[in-house]
Amino acid sequence: MATHMSRCRTWSRVQRFGIAAYRKYSSGGGYPGVSLSTPLPGIPKPVFASVDGHEKYETKITTLENGLKVASQNKFGQFCTVGILVNSGSRHETKYPSGIAHFLEKLAFSSTAQYGSKDEILLTLEKHGGICDCQASRDTTMYAVSAEVKGLDTVVSLLSDAVLQPRLLDEEIEMTRMAVRFELEDLNMRPDPEPLLTEMIHAAAYRGNTVGLPRFCPGDNVDNIDQKVLHSYLRNYYCPERMVLAGVGIEHEQLVECARKYLLGVEPVWGTSTASNLDLSVAQYTGGIIKMEKDMSDVSLGPTPIPELTHIMIGLESCSFLEDDFIPFAVLNMMMGGGGSFSAGGPGKGMFTRLYLNVLNRHHWMYNATSYHHSYEDSGLLCIHASADPRQVREMVEIITREFIQMAGNAGEMELERAKTQLKSMLMMNLESRPVIFEDVGRQVLSTGKRKLPHELCQLISNVTASDLKRVTTKMLRSKPAVAALGDLTELPSYEHIQAALSSKDGRLPRMYRLFR
Repeated sequence: MATHMSRCRTWSRVQRFGIAAYRKYSSGGGYPGVSLSTPLPGIPKPVFASVDGHEKYETKITTLENGLKVASQNKFGQFCTVGILVNSGSRHETKYPSGIAHFLEKLAFSSTAQYGSKDEILLTLEKHGGICDCQASRDTTMYAVSAEVKGLDTVVSLLSDAVLQPRLLDEEIEMTRMAVRFELEDLNMRPDPEPLLTEMIHAAAYRGNTVGLPRFCPGDNVDNIDQKVLHSYLRNYYCPERMVLAGVGIEHEQLVECARKYLLGVEPVWGTSTASNLDLSVAQYTGGIIKMEKDMSDVSLGPTPIPELTHIMIGLESCSFLEDDFIPFAVLNMMMGGGGSFSAGGPGKGMFTRLYLNVLNRHHWMYNATSYHHSYEDSGLLCIHASADPRQVREMVEIITREFIQMAGNAGEMELERAKTQLKSMLMMNLESRPVIFEDVGRQVLSTGKRKLPHELCQLISNVTASDLKRVTTKMLRSKPAVAALGDLTELPSYEHIQAALSSKDGRLPRMYRLFR
């Protein structure tokens, strides 16, 4: 055993120093004092990967003859994320029954012209260690696949088939109806009301138009959506000039070659007639209130049930992500921050943001105060979500309206720098992930035809001043509020009172004198 270990040590020395060097120093004498910068004798010269450092060439974009854009960013690794993003979502359903985008999300990667079933698709991807997913939002539908780089040809072929050649069989549509009904039921039963409140505040802010249209299929429309309706919608919105093939972790030329092979000159299953029913409406911000009286006393049962809460979301119009003011609004949203009443973390988790310092730290009865910023290509919405006991709703609303008014004050230097640093670190940390880079590349190229790189965005964030925040907030406070309320709304102030509070100097609600309570 000892002899074997001795041989292993000898061989490792030979590997490290080369045979000649080992013979030279194996007579029992000590090794000479060679500096670490001196190359070891007998070792081949290392070859390092070279990086040209031209960050501006990171994202390459090519437009094909049919109008389809191909965008890519190379990234070291054996896996890639490739997908097709389509400029289509629930905001484009004005002339159709609401819920088509929701249906298409659930139908994605079902049987196609080339693959007989979803199982066949998954087995094909499994050979390349791949997974697939589809997500539909208010303005974009995204089909994505992550797989080994060597399977790129198969991946692009599969994406082309899934997007342009879906069979949309009756039994698949029936299964989707069941899935949609289950999701709608779950949405109304889950303890976390945030998705439902987001739906409600968009409906209040953009009443009956574009991004105010329902993101989830309304229950009444589930039986109205069939293959004919889906094909009519796809014919108008799934055309090459409204699509981007984006890839991260692959060579650009290779992706363009695959795009030409599988996405150029392909006739979709719904035919190639020209789009006639295209909706190019611009979002019209209306403001307003949507209330949903609901018994929240038993949303979660068990040994530690969640107490009965009333949830309020108040929002004001911000700006589109194409405007210069988008960056100041992003900093403002980060500065407001907030979260739940329990946070397992210190300052790095946002405990120094305004909604923690001014709201959750001072009012122990508030269970949640969180800021959100939703931005689209023609409008935006900055809102605050708050939760408290139904008996304290009026006081909670006043606390939130006062926070909105205080946004127009001067931000402290340290507070502003902290918000900017947090925003930059969040941006850079998120862009460590390949799927996030893919979505960033795809969405930017789809909406603007180009991509701002992380260092450019960081520079824009660094340039934001306290006067920028004051300017955008003053402009925002001129808009009518959008309000969503869920739960026991006995103590909810009227919409007119909330509007009056947001128009006042201190954000206080008008005083009410009641003889009987």
